[in-house]
Amino acid sequence: MYASREDIGYDFGDDSKVGSKPVKPNPNIDGGWAWMIVLSSFLVHILIMGSQMALGILNMEWLEEFNQSRGLTAWVSSLSMGITLIVGPFIGLFISMCGCRKTAIIGGILNALGWILSAYASNVHYLFLTFGVTAGIGSGMVYLPAVVMVGQYFQKRRALAQGLSTTGTGFGAFLMTALLKYLCIEFGWRNAMFIQGAISLNLCVCGALMRPLSHKDIVSEKYVVRSNSEDNQAKVLSHSAETIKSNGVLSEEPEKKEAATNEEVLDSVQHTEIGGKSRSGRNMYGLRILKTVSQLTVTVRKGFAIWYSSYFGAASLFTNRVFVAFIIWALFAYSSFVIPFIHLPEIVKQYNLSSQNNIFPLTSIIAIVHIFGKVILGIISDLPCISTWNVFLMANFTLVTCILTLPLMQTYISLAVVCALIGFSSGYFSLMPVVTEDLVGTKHLANAYGIIICANGISALFGPPFAGWIYDITHKYDFSFYISGLLYMVGIIFLLIQPCIQKKQPREKSTEEAQV
Repeated sequence: MYASREDIGYDFGDDSKVGSKPVKPNPNIDGGWAWMIVLSSFLVHILIMGSQMALGILNMEWLEEFNQSRGLTAWVSSLSMGITLIVGPFIGLFISMCGCRKTAIIGGILNALGWILSAYASNVHYLFLTFGVTAGIGSGMVYLPAVVMVGQYFQKRRALAQGLSTTGTGFGAFLMTALLKYLCIEFGWRNAMFIQGAISLNLCVCGALMRPLSHKDIVSEKYVVRSNSEDNQAKVLSHSAETIKSNGVLSEEPEKKEAATNEEVLDSVQHTEIGGKSRSGRNMYGLRILKTVSQLTVTVRKGFAIWYSSYFGAASLFTNRVFVAFIIWALFAYSSFVIPFIHLPEIVKQYNLSSQNNIFPLTSIIAIVHIFGKVILGIISDLPCISTWNVFLMANFTLVTCILTLPLMQTYISLAVVCALIGFSSGYFSLMPVVTEDLVGTKHLANAYGIIICANGISALFGPPFAGWIYDITHKYDFSFYISGLLYMVGIIFLLIQPCIQKKQPREKSTEEAQV
């Protein structure tokens, strides 16, 4: 999806020294350290996606603490979930420049900071900034590298690895729901968020495990290759400094075309030196600063070029009508899955089912069955006589039916059955990459899937506040589920109509040609 020089481990400079040297396969591909990457991604899904699915617990606490409308309070959770997915394409810019490991570590710190600062919130608007924006961006900076690194370390077993790592969402929703509930009861919601912020620092550990593939693991030991770009730049700087110390003249170094202007600046600065050790030392320090700035500028320009070509160069995808229909579906679908997680705890409270729900929360039922849904739907779709597209559509029909019937259930048993069906049918998320590849092909899979995830983020951003706003008007959650379910059905209808239109168009053209 995104690949930086650090992640891939190749040098983009002069390859003449490498030539057509024989290489041996990297032992970490599909094995070795690759399983540590899966573990890292699994833990990231637990700490990020799992905790976001458990925000319904905190949403109740915020309603009682700040006495704001449900529509306004729901924006806190939706901002965090939506921004995590929406910023994905932009986080790719950081990955292109810094690599997955650095991006994930910075994101882990930012996410933990958002949780900790939210513990001191004095109003809902404060939470918009600290938890919604700060923690949301931090989550996005960790989540995307976790997905990207699994794709880089696996080739033959990529589907299995991605499936294992994403099951962390279900486990996380179950574990984090129980954890946040316990922390809120024992210590209060403020201390609970502070403790959760400390736990979120483990995201930095997960980021540290995302070791980039190195060329030393790839190239045969019989041949010597150039080091990566960062090592080359350090050697050039060190060699230049030694030359100045010995001769007082900056030696000529081979530079790329992009750095030619920066080299001329360095030469002009060097020629202005006046004798004296102190003056020479100051100029040396200035040269190093300019050199670092020039290198950083080149890195940023290259990273931006890769990012820009990846997303804005994929405009041809929007000429595919089925893919456009898929985007429209994504804009409505994810909110229907998120709304129950945010508002179910309060619905249970209104139905006086809190005692039963405390024993086994309904959101935990969704989370656990969601894990089995991903695995079982994946196995079914892999059968030779089964179409993945048909399995995907059937799961969507089941989910939208559950969303529409959930308001009719007012007993714990009936709600538990519907929630189990929601969890199972939402396992279609594991089929989304496969369906996307069938629509756009392998070449455009990364860009297309990034766009779909961004559309899901927009859906998660507006879904819960919309449901809360409907409640503020009608004083019932029934209409929230009905409206979101109907919008979801509209998205499914778009998926059904567009393939039929595409099939009809060639036939119409052939009829016209026959008449001519």
